Amino acid sequence: MERIVVVGTSGSGKTTLGRQVSEVLGIPHLEMDSITHRGGWNATTKEVFVKELQAFISAPRWVVDGNYSSMDTPEVVWPRADTFVWLDLSKTTTMRRVMARTIKRVITREKLWGEIEEPWSNLYSRDPHKNIMVWAWTNFDHNREKYEAAMTDGSWSHATVHRLRTPQEVDAFVSQLESNH
Repeated sequence: MERIVVVGTSGSGKTTLGRQVSEVLGIPHLEMDSITHRGGWNATTKEVFVKELQAFISAPRWVVDGNYSSMDTPEVVWPRADTFVWLDLSKTTTMRRVMARTIKRVITREKLWGEIEEPWSNLYSRDPHKNIMVWAWTNFDHNREKYEAAMTDGSWSHATVHRLRTPQEVDAFVSQLESNH
């Protein structure tokens, strides 16, 4: 495991797992959200995103978490990966997590990337572009279909794939990493 991609629906635990894997293996970690939202909640340009992502993955070892198909991550990152970890948790688990995380972040005004805070609209807006909980709900099935296709269409055939479906499987994955390193 040298170049690891962690994917899954918003709230599935991608960043938490990405950080854990990075720490255990002693390799750099990039949360793709940190590139996208550096300048606020308005996404950076695709050109800037891809350039910074390419610079990060030019290193021999790394962990990257995030989805961002619209920013060409399957074309840029996936071919370089030797390991995919797909957090395919249930919709119930994912939604419970994203709701708890969002409420906590809004109340505590936790800083995310730089000075960005979770917007209050995440508690009331029905627009998926203004409410991460609605985004997670409306994208859940699409993400599952996309990653199931990647497993069967050859997109991930060059790498080891770990499809983790429960929090217990995620914990066991981390424990196995720790015992091997």
